[in-house]
Amino acid sequence: MVILFDQFHLPEDIFEVVFATEQQVIVGRLLVEEFKHNDGTLGKTEMSLFANKLHDGTTMEVIEEVGPVKRSKKIQISYNKRQFYDRILTPMRSMGMIDYDMYKKKYLISDKFNNSVKKIGLMWIQEMNKPLRQG
Repeated sequence: MVILFDQFHLPEDIFEVVFATEQQVIVGRLLVEEFKHNDGTLGKTEMSLFANKLHDGTTMEVIEEVGPVKRSKKIQISYNKRQFYDRILTPMRSMGMIDYDMYKKKYLISDKFNNSVKKIGLMWIQEMNKPLRQG
């Protein structure tokens, strides 16, 4: 997965940096909230139940900002189960936001994403400091 961002218009929401569409942002946020409700872990069965709930459609409350006024409204969201695994869970796993423990058969919310972003920053500093190639 490739993350492209504009440093001058960086969103305040990490999900808006990671995902391309508003619906993906909402589903990614819902998944992380589900993890938080379950002490940071989800088994395969719980993950499947979550994906089925999204597939069948679920109602959620979102806060809308119109100028200085904030108001909440309920929206119906439906997300295809296969697309959930392909466009939400798999990218979050590959970026290190979510990890999978094969022994416990549990998905875990993870800080590996943070470590990877730090490593990318260090790679950039090393590139900047490389001497000019003579050729």
